[in-house]
Amino acid sequence: MPPLFCVITFYCTIFEEEVTQLKRERVGLMGNVIVVTSGKGGVGKTTVTANLGCALAKLGEKVCLIDADIGLKNLDIVLGLENRIVYTLIDVVNGKVSPQEALVRHKVLKNLYLLPASQIATKEMVSPEDMKSIVKELVPNFDYIIIDSPAGIERGFRNAVAPAERILVVTTPEVPAISDADRVIGLLENFGFSDDKIHVVINRFKPHMVKKGEMLTTDDIKHTLSLEIIAVIPDSEEIIIASNTGTPVSLNGNTRISKNFENLARRIRGDRVPLEEDFATVSRGFFDSLKDFFSKFKRG
Repeated sequence: MPPLFCVITFYCTIFEEEVTQLKRERVGLMGNVIVVTSGKGGVGKTTVTANLGCALAKLGEKVCLIDADIGLKNLDIVLGLENRIVYTLIDVVNGKVSPQEALVRHKVLKNLYLLPASQIATKEMVSPEDMKSIVKELVPNFDYIIIDSPAGIERGFRNAVAPAERILVVTTPEVPAISDADRVIGLLENFGFSDDKIHVVINRFKPHMVKKGEMLTTDDIKHTLSLEIIAVIPDSEEIIIASNTGTPVSLNGNTRISKNFENLARRIRGDRVPLEEDFATVSRGFFDSLKDFFSKFKRG
């Protein structure tokens, strides 16, 4: 039986080689390739992906969404495209069709496309090199490519981040979710992503709970994760209804919540949109109660 030290060294070497390979696979990519991920499921990652894609498309950008959550695919359902799928990401990997041939065009936003995942395949059928190759072929044709990553840190996550240039980590203002997000951020840093390439999206924010001291503030989350917050999405029944009907809330420009996703899209493009504007969707009664930690955020 080999000594324990040798076994530990062996596995550490394998991990280091995998990290090095992921770094190498990202070299040479052009364009805005963004991965949306999370430390755990159920925080609204796919909803953020769909609405960010719609918001960017409404701003005139040509966008490709890639569902990398193989076996648990939901992005097509949230977009209302589940009945229009002919080919999937697995068909592209197997060489049956090209990435362009597998794309599904959105019914309303003609500059928004989806490369859907397969529900009957497994994540092991795709490699980081496959993802890099697919994205590299699509990049010249799009302003933004947004990849919906599986939650957690397993094989599917490593596939999704291989071609990424920027990362959005979606979390909710709950201690377990923040802890899981912190773990993912640490792994991303090991993969070579600098802090300026990793951004936090706080989803399902409830100002009335913050007011009562029952929920973490944006300032709490920023200091815990040591990263800038790029968007705050309030908890809203509108999102639940929109997801159930396959019509992302971003498609309705008249709703308050759609403005939050537009703010996120503008920040992704490099526009200067103060974080405070995300709270314009909150009723005035709650807004005053948040002014104290707005000032803390600016100082932080």
